[in-house]
Amino acid sequence: MLPVGIERTRAACAAMLFGCLILVSGRAHADNGFDIVVLGARGGIQDGNLSAYLVRPHGEGRYVACDAGTLVPGLNAADRAGDFADLLVPPDTQDSRVGYVLHHEIAAYMITHAHLDHVAGLVIASPDDSAKPLYALPSVIRSLSDNLFNWAVWPNFGSTGRAPVLGKFTYRPLTPAQPAATPVPGLQVTAYPLDHGGVESTAFVLSSGDDVMAFFGDTGADRVQHSRRLETVWRALAGAARHRHLRGLIIESSYDDSQPDATLFGHLKPELLLEELHTLERLAGGHDALKGLPVLVEHVKYSLKANADPQGRILRQLEQGNDMGVVFVMPEQGQRVRF
Repeated sequence: MLPVGIERTRAACAAMLFGCLILVSGRAHADNGFDIVVLGARGGIQDGNLSAYLVRPHGEGRYVACDAGTLVPGLNAADRAGDFADLLVPPDTQDSRVGYVLHHEIAAYMITHAHLDHVAGLVIASPDDSAKPLYALPSVIRSLSDNLFNWAVWPNFGSTGRAPVLGKFTYRPLTPAQPAATPVPGLQVTAYPLDHGGVESTAFVLSSGDDVMAFFGDTGADRVQHSRRLETVWRALAGAARHRHLRGLIIESSYDDSQPDATLFGHLKPELLLEELHTLERLAGGHDALKGLPVLVEHVKYSLKANADPQGRILRQLEQGNDMGVVFVMPEQGQRVRF
């Protein structure tokens, strides 16, 4: 039950440790959980490696894509890592393996918000993509329709908006806190609005049987945003955490703790992420309620500074304050993870 791939040095060690700790924690079992493929792990300016994760219940064939900042470069990286080695591409298709995954194995998109680092891959790949549903809150669908798929920035591959409507992506508006079925058998999604510095973002809670995981779009902390939106998500997850059905979280920490709260622009940093996880711990029953819980820390801002290591710095700061026993992991593009 270890993550597989071709991770090197620290990333390899972190991935292996991650898998072992899930096994020891008792949260994971051999016959359930979620498979995750990291198509894009970063935030900010590193085009070609921006937020995008494939998720499926373990044992299912097809995935949903949670955000799509990067698609084809991420699929190529995952293919080089051997993530799709067990996929049997039909002999009568003209698709490469990466093409087959894009066209047939990604069953739907779930978009947290319409910022470019979360949708650029979706937009760029759209002319060669296959028809599929796109799940999002109504505000996100409006933004995609009005500002991207509008024939000024890009042809309208959506199902509403400026004519001609090409309809490749069928918009499926989600009602907050109301579960919705997806094209992947047994997989449901429930959307919760987040406050991304005044922009409505989304947390997607994915469930398959008793198993639950959550994928968070960009979000500020409740204390900074003067909001209770993250608390609403934690309350929704508390029961699953208490009963050890919460398999893992994918959540951002865009900056390290040197970033002032006033210039976070609706993002998290280690101090605030720890604060929020302590809220979940309290709601789930207190001390040790989150012990062994895997937390993939995504959307770390890429740095152009010499010798910068934002991932390492953020991970160290998280570990320094980790009195909950959660397992923090920095995902890398092309990595395959089992929750």
